[in-house]
Amino acid sequence: MQITETARVLAELGIGRAFIGYHAHIRRDPLAQLFTRRGRQNPYPIYERVRALGPFPRSSFNSLLLVDHAHCHQVLRSRDFGVSQIQSPSRAVDLSLLILDPPDHTRLRRLISSAFAPARIREQEERIQNAANRLVDEFAARLADGPVDLMGAYAKPLPIVMIAALMGVPDHEVPALGRHGDAIGGVLDGLQSLRHYRELSVAQRELHALFHRLVEQRRAAPGSDVISDLVTALDHQELTAEEFESLCTLLLVAGFETTVNLIGNAMSALLVRPHLWRRLVEKPGLVDRVVEETLRWDSPVQATVRAAMTDVELGGRILRPGQLVSVLIAGANRDPKVFDRPDVFDIDRPNAAEHLSFGHGIHHCIGRPLAMLEARIALRTLVTRLPDLKPAGPPTEGSGYILRGRATLPVRL
Repeated sequence: MQITETARVLAELGIGRAFIGYHAHIRRDPLAQLFTRRGRQNPYPIYERVRALGPFPRSSFNSLLLVDHAHCHQVLRSRDFGVSQIQSPSRAVDLSLLILDPPDHTRLRRLISSAFAPARIREQEERIQNAANRLVDEFAARLADGPVDLMGAYAKPLPIVMIAALMGVPDHEVPALGRHGDAIGGVLDGLQSLRHYRELSVAQRELHALFHRLVEQRRAAPGSDVISDLVTALDHQELTAEEFESLCTLLLVAGFETTVNLIGNAMSALLVRPHLWRRLVEKPGLVDRVVEETLRWDSPVQATVRAAMTDVELGGRILRPGQLVSVLIAGANRDPKVFDRPDVFDIDRPNAAEHLSFGHGIHHCIGRPLAMLEARIALRTLVTRLPDLKPAGPPTEGSGYILRGRATLPVRL
């Protein structure tokens, strides 16, 4: 990195930290507080503070804050709200569908929709189970010698292996994907450090080279994977080279980062509640309930942003074009008007599936069927193969706010 570029990044980091610090600690702005260290570790008290402020409190970021489930649901499903006009730190990486509105969003989403259809995902069940069995074999062998980090040994490798297989990334390319996903996923919170900037630059450069190699390989020998489908679309001029690369980047990152956190958040909740763990050991079929309640109680995606595209009514208030709305998904998932005892992790909750963790409307998560299937298999395999699993110490929180998960989760037998 040249000195001038280093200076620019350091200046950007300094300004960003000063801005967050001032608005979080001096002005006590809830949205800024969510991006502080304390907010990242436990955002849920901040959501309750927002709820106590009444409907539509405004942050220092010129954004309305929403934790009301009905309002959040309306914004997520309405085409009167979009994403293309929003300027955010994540624009440092072109994450394709996340920053596009129709018609481009519709065109690109159509190109990958068949790969994530429920029927296609169900075809992956045996592959996911085989991968989970292999990882648990290795995990169990290591546990015989003492505590092991569940995140690094199991929760992270499984989704990475699966999205790589679905897309058609060769096995020898897989080890680097986790590192690249961490760097790119972290951009949703903005650049964190000079080191993060360097890791991001490396990730973008190496993924660009990887996608270039895969295009050439698929042109010579097409397969039945997502990248083969996209190369065909590329050659038929249904998308540009830049769109191809950004779509592949999004699929790799979104295809495993949220699932890693879903598995880790679920296990973190279960292991500190031995009575629930024992219920699951005795009745592995309860994993479906665990997955849904984890998504509600500790969502892997905490928030998103929309902008009003036109004059639009929301809760009796007229929003003007360009008005930003911060949809605090995890806060809506604990709305007491919808969920009884919302702060309690309750796998018997009858309406847990009403969570908003996968979004709604045209921007709902296209990988939902895959994430749900992977999480169910991952948890069921653990409770059946390692029923005596116990915590070996407190977990450490990840460094992000938007993507919430555990960095480490030490366990033992």
